[in-house]
Amino acid sequence: MNEEITAPTVRLVDEEKNSEELSIEDALARAEEAELDLIEISPKAKPPVVKITDFGRYMYQQKKKEQKQKSHSKQTEVKMLRFSFRTEKHDLDRILGRAREFLAERHLVKLVVRLRGREMTNKDYARKKLAALVVELSDVSEIEQDVKPQGNQFTAIVRPKRS
Repeated sequence: MNEEITAPTVRLVDEEKNSEELSIEDALARAEEAELDLIEISPKAKPPVVKITDFGRYMYQQKKKEQKQKSHSKQTEVKMLRFSFRTEKHDLDRILGRAREFLAERHLVKLVVRLRGREMTNKDYARKKLAALVVELSDVSEIEQDVKPQGNQFTAIVRPKRS
């Protein structure tokens, strides 16, 4: 900023995106004339790019830009919904509603059917039950990982549809 810029010549960019190459003294004189600050925008460029603007306003805009980028880079989580082999229709509807909420928030959803004891003999029924849930969610989701066994449970992962 201002006298801290050490390059002998700089490229001055104005508000209308016009640029010209000047000596540092001329650029500083123009900044003082306008009663504003000379701010180095791109120090690694040859010659460095500078702009005449109010430093406080410039820092405010930079902070706003960073916050906007931060809000757009929200991490997606894997939300897990477990249910049993014997879970009834109403409870499955609640699980589907919850999955739709997670998908609306752009999260991955992992659906898990856990088998215990004698339920292990009916693995095919559990697989079909989980596949039916995945099909029910197909209007708002895509399959990330198809139904597959993992020990005493079956899992499937769905992600939100790309819009």
